Amino acid sequence: MQIQKNMSISEKLKILTDAAKYDVACTSSGVDRGNGGKGIGDTHACGICHSFSSDGRCISLLKILYTNECIYDCKYCINRKSNDVSRASFTPDEICRLTIEFYRRNYIEGLFLSSGILKSPDYTMNLIYETLFQLRNKYHFYGYIHVKVIPGTSPALIEKVGFLADRMSTNLELPTKESLRHLAPNKTHKNILAPMRQIQMGTGNLIASSDDGYHLVAKSGRQAKSKFVPAGQSTQMIIGATPETDYQLMTVTEYMYKEYKMKRVFYSAFVNVNHNIDAPAPVGPNPRLREHRLYQADWLLRYYGFQVKELLNEKHPNFNVVLDPKCDWAVNHLERFPIEVMRADYYTLLRVPGLGVRSAKRIVSARRYGILDFDALKKMGVVLKRAAYFITCNGKSLFPLRMEQNYIARALAADDRKKTFIIEQDTTYRQMTFMDLEVNK
Repeated sequence: MQIQKNMSISEKLKILTDAAKYDVACTSSGVDRGNGGKGIGDTHACGICHSFSSDGRCISLLKILYTNECIYDCKYCINRKSNDVSRASFTPDEICRLTIEFYRRNYIEGLFLSSGILKSPDYTMNLIYETLFQLRNKYHFYGYIHVKVIPGTSPALIEKVGFLADRMSTNLELPTKESLRHLAPNKTHKNILAPMRQIQMGTGNLIASSDDGYHLVAKSGRQAKSKFVPAGQSTQMIIGATPETDYQLMTVTEYMYKEYKMKRVFYSAFVNVNHNIDAPAPVGPNPRLREHRLYQADWLLRYYGFQVKELLNEKHPNFNVVLDPKCDWAVNHLERFPIEVMRADYYTLLRVPGLGVRSAKRIVSARRYGILDFDALKKMGVVLKRAAYFITCNGKSLFPLRMEQNYIARALAADDRKKTFIIEQDTTYRQMTFMDLEVNK
């Protein structure tokens, strides 16, 4: 471990922004709050700006670790205690000053704060609480704040932080207890799920439970008047470090949405940053493409009315690398097509490749006032080079339909090949860092 003393804020920032890049956070804020003319900044539900990291991940906010020192030794983590890397820690006041100064320069609209573990989860989380308390009360910062919860933190401390943060998230890390035990022996599912349950149910008194660690009994009083984690919670899983199938991953995802009311489940393709004999080998030829397919399926669960059992099963446990999940489902259910866009209900329209939420809503609304044609569908945002194989419009098809699985699959795969190539070759934009902004301003 390389311990450096008397570092400048700029030196700390370089270390702790780089150390934070494996935490995924590409969400909008999900909460509105004005400052009433009395403070600095405000938060809009869709107002958080996005940038792209060097490995293609979409990120937002001033995204840093409080510290990259850690008492844990998770095999997949660059900040594991046994790694020989430069270590740094901010103070609460330094983070506050950075956040305010970057906000005033219009570089950011909020803060994403995670951390390694100093001494204990409670000790570290208390430092994060002090940071947020200063930002909200001393600096009167009303911008968006997303905080990572450290598993093992006491419920009382999570409650205190929850009244200052907009969103909180606890990393699930790995989808099964066995994988967690193998790669992160200092962490347990019980300690990870307990904060999730507390955030999902709101503040309250904890009582022991045998399933996910704890249950809560709601209290009256403070939480009825104050907003506790108003933007909800999210979580993250590392994919490709352990041998779980896509079916297992998506089953866990579906459970997270239903049981813990997650706003988002993020997937992080495993990057073998440690390069030591203990590190597991990536599963599959392209973890990043696999990550992309999981996000596509995640979208289908949240907005398109799909269930995991419709997309995957034990006989078909992984997503098609050539076709996206929606196209793959449609090609394997040709008996349901073609559908007539003038009569199909909203959720049936959502099942058509090339139709999204907006275009389906537009179709349902517009057809009440007249007969639609394919030109009208194109203007509504329908991607006809996909949808044309599965629809008729006023009894007509765009071209003679051949409801043959191989023919349609080849046509759709040709359309998807360019996007797949971009992911496989990693032809993505490089993230502009705050250092670049300082040099080029």
